[in-house]
Amino acid sequence: MQPVIKIQHIRKTYVMGAVEVNALVDVSIEIHKNEYVAIMGPSGSGKSTLMNIIGCLDTPTSGLYEFNGVNVSEMDDNQLAKIRNKEIGFVFQTFNLLARSNALHNVELPLVYAGVKKTDRRLHAEEALNHVKLGDRMHHKPNELSGGQRQRVAIARALVTKPSIILADEPTGNLDSKTGVEIMALFDELHRQGNTIILVTHEEDIARYAHRIIRVRDGLVESDAMVDERMIHHHVTTE
Repeated sequence: MQPVIKIQHIRKTYVMGAVEVNALVDVSIEIHKNEYVAIMGPSGSGKSTLMNIIGCLDTPTSGLYEFNGVNVSEMDDNQLAKIRNKEIGFVFQTFNLLARSNALHNVELPLVYAGVKKTDRRLHAEEALNHVKLGDRMHHKPNELSGGQRQRVAIARALVTKPSIILADEPTGNLDSKTGVEIMALFDELHRQGNTIILVTHEEDIARYAHRIIRVRDGLVESDAMVDERMIHHHVTTE
């Protein structure tokens, strides 16, 4: 089976003044449909650069990146934008919601960019909000919602284009631990329903929700291993 993401010998170098910084030295990974993967690493490890490359927000200096069998490494900005809008659902630590728009409009946005007509947009957005159990909050603005509810709106927005992967960057970073557990339970459910999820985090207990953990250090993959099934939810048990 063809992987959704195939990265081979990716290198990413930034020039800072007279100095070259290797954010990624040599990274090769494959991620298949319906996997649930966490990418971990301390700050400066290269995990954010790797996430930006996977999310088509940045391009590698060298190496091959194929997304659903298509070579992304050589795409222009318009082609990259197309993949970002249609194939990847982003969930960020800071929610990134429009303050003046209600939940429904926030979730509709990717469909506006995709040129979907209004009645369909609304239908898909309502469906996505129901999916994350926020059907009764559609007309609330972000400031009328709790942190956990805002993150659910962001997840609904990520789901609305029915993307190939959901890319979540520190999705519980701004939430208290109880709300964080609720959001991670939602990701579990989305994974069970067939979504491919890539989670970027520096928190061990959040990474353990995933079924596979890729650890990045100094621009290299330090380890790539399946999470022991018995370990996956050990931290949810009562304390």
